Amino acid sequence: MTETESIAYDVVVLGAGPVGENVADRTRAAGLTTAVVESELVGGECSYWACMPSKALLRPVIAQADARRLPGLAQAVQGPLDTAAVLARRNYFTSNWKDDGQVGWLDGISADLYRGHGRLAGPRTVTVTGPDGTLTTLTARHAVAVATGTRAQLPHLPGLAEVKPWTSREATSAQEAPGRLIVVGGGVVATEMATAWQALGSRVTLLVRGKGLLNRMEPFAGELVAEALKEAGVDVRTGTSVTSVTRENGTVVAVTDAGDRIEGDEILFATGRVPHTDDIGLDTVGLEPGSWLTVDDTLLVEGTDWLYAVGDVNHRALLTHQGKYQARIAGDTIAARVSDTPLLDGAWGAHAATADHEAVPQVVFTAPEAAAVGLSLAEAEQAGYRVRAVDVEFSSVAGAGLYADDYKGRARMVVDLEAEILRGVTFVGPGVGELIHSATIAVAGQVPISRLWHAVPSYPTLSEVWLRLLEAYRG
Repeated sequence: MTETESIAYDVVVLGAGPVGENVADRTRAAGLTTAVVESELVGGECSYWACMPSKALLRPVIAQADARRLPGLAQAVQGPLDTAAVLARRNYFTSNWKDDGQVGWLDGISADLYRGHGRLAGPRTVTVTGPDGTLTTLTARHAVAVATGTRAQLPHLPGLAEVKPWTSREATSAQEAPGRLIVVGGGVVATEMATAWQALGSRVTLLVRGKGLLNRMEPFAGELVAEALKEAGVDVRTGTSVTSVTRENGTVVAVTDAGDRIEGDEILFATGRVPHTDDIGLDTVGLEPGSWLTVDDTLLVEGTDWLYAVGDVNHRALLTHQGKYQARIAGDTIAARVSDTPLLDGAWGAHAATADHEAVPQVVFTAPEAAAVGLSLAEAEQAGYRVRAVDVEFSSVAGAGLYADDYKGRARMVVDLEAEILRGVTFVGPGVGELIHSATIAVAGQVPISRLWHAVPSYPTLSEVWLRLLEAYRG
């Protein structure tokens, strides 16, 4: 191993996914010299193995499901999807797993890219072991930002490694549809991949340990998604745990706690995420390797004045868009601290990631879609708010009937009865993903119910569900 001289920057960023890129963008915009370290592809998990490929797989599935509800079009789309064409389009949206474009973007903002494995080597110091073994030492005058994300968590089952199970990476990058796919889990990855691969020709069995799907959302979200998955042909089994997995002559055999033996060609474990912090030198700065990094609202790691943890690694909200939001906050905060500009770190200030607490939006791209922002009814009650849930069916909205025959969906808003604002909103139904930003504005902006009454939705659109919700609340 050869070593180069130490190179100094104002800021060093560990991880060049969307979060790390956004930190670099904000620090460079402030005129701070910035180095970015990446051991895999610039663009990170979201670009190659998560958001982009999964949504490219799901878009034709959702479009076909919508089309089949429209007379005059339904008969034309009854055949199977062209799986090869869907996968080819997915490959396009991942840039065929090449990062030239993303590297060009970093060059465009004049951030320096170091390829290799980066590790902390004490305060404000990062060593990078390059692909050729060359060791480069980077020192940060002001800040190091950890944006290394998470990786899939696999259960402790004997012999699992020999089975070569799928994680989210294999599920979003597979080049052909397995004949039979076993999916273990009931969250976003599990439901989205069950939706996609069932439509692309796989026979899917979904094994869920809990009572239902999407347990971080309102209960009706998981119920409506489960009902649709069953109608699509997925074998959904709740209250089921996998006790052993083997691969026999190429066939995966999963045995459940009920003694059922389920066979498949592949098995996907979508059973959670763990922080990618086990080998980034946390021990050299007094932190526990492999741990989540606890931060304040400026994204500064507790107990330090130079280390930031941004995105999934801080465990605040494991979503790309929320990580990018944190990155904008962190980058601007670093710049403010460098220039001795007063910090606006109070709630909803320019240097506080306040939305992480009670205004996080998310869309699950199943068919139907499930979208939510803020707190569920149970979360709001647990937080001590005096709230009321208001529910309406989308069947009461003219735009839903026009969108598709037999449109099935539900909306809920959780109203803070004392402040007369919304603490949370959930939509489930075809096309509702594009509605959620209106709810995000209402929740993050703490718009009073009295003012929302004057926000008139256009007729006849799905957005008229807002009027139905407000009418139901006002009585």
